[in-house]
Amino acid sequence: MGLLTFSLNVTLDGCVDHQVGIADDESHAYFTRVMDEGGAMLWGRVTYELMESYWPAVARGDEEAPPALREWAVKLEAKPKYVVSSTRKDFPWANSHHITGDLRDGVQKLKDATPAGVLLGSGKLATELDRLDLIDEYRMLVQPRIAGHGPTLYEGGLPTTRKLELVSAQPLRSGIVAMHYRRAD
Repeated sequence: MGLLTFSLNVTLDGCVDHQVGIADDESHAYFTRVMDEGGAMLWGRVTYELMESYWPAVARGDEEAPPALREWAVKLEAKPKYVVSSTRKDFPWANSHHITGDLRDGVQKLKDATPAGVLLGSGKLATELDRLDLIDEYRMLVQPRIAGHGPTLYEGGLPTTRKLELVSAQPLRSGIVAMHYRRAD
């Protein structure tokens, strides 16, 4: 069984708005390495649509992008992508699959079928999956910013506190800190 790893950019005040973080070559290289280690991506519909609206065009060369972004886009194009959605049924982006039925069962089956692990990149979906005790690891890029607005991580709360153990902490040149935690309980 593969691990389910939640990975996202987050500011010091918990904001997960993708527009407030530093998106430089080093942070893109970090996320590319994390994606390379996993066997599949997992998103909610909103994140899928955000990604689908830009990255396929970068992978095709239709959008100008620096080499680090193009590398990410090409690898993302090839990576299996799984989407949880109750409102959308059609996912035409290459290698995209829809998870249907019971959320716990669908994600557990995905973990079981993906020994290299699954990388989760959706904040709202992460809250639901954490409530179901399905997230095994957390790999966050902690941004040296205070956004002062949302959306924030775990806005809906969790029933209990999650105890984590530090696997690694790596500062990047920009002041971002790459944090890797594993569930301790």
